[in-house]
Amino acid sequence: MKLTPELYYLTCVTAMTAAMWIPYIVGGIVLRGPMRAMANPALEGAAPAAGAAVPAWMQRAKRAHANAVENLAVFAPLVLIAALSGISTPSTVFAAKLYLTARVVHYVVYVAGIPVVRTLAFLVGFGATVSFATAILAHAV
Repeated sequence: MKLTPELYYLTCVTAMTAAMWIPYIVGGIVLRGPMRAMANPALEGAAPAAGAAVPAWMQRAKRAHANAVENLAVFAPLVLIAALSGISTPSTVFAAKLYLTARVVHYVVYVAGIPVVRTLAFLVGFGATVSFATAILAHAV
């Protein structure tokens, strides 16, 4: 199997998703200190220092990361099915590129707390997923 443009973009999305934990973990280290940040969260010592609330951006970053993982679990198999089936069309390449762009925008605006753009970016990514599935199904008949 050769590295198609769709597989390239999937690799980019996967690498980006794999790195999305870094900002909120580094934020936790800054907020709590390294030892408390590495402690088991269920332990009393893992809580933020007295009076230190977890910043909203850190909470949003964690939720954005979870959302990226959830959506990647749907998108990635479609790209792999297409690659294994030898399906690579201008629409699948565009959908893969669009998905990557939408997920980058979604993460950035989610962490920044920009709600409407976040929802639009999510919908664009979902549209790319549907487009990819449609392209695969069109080749099945």
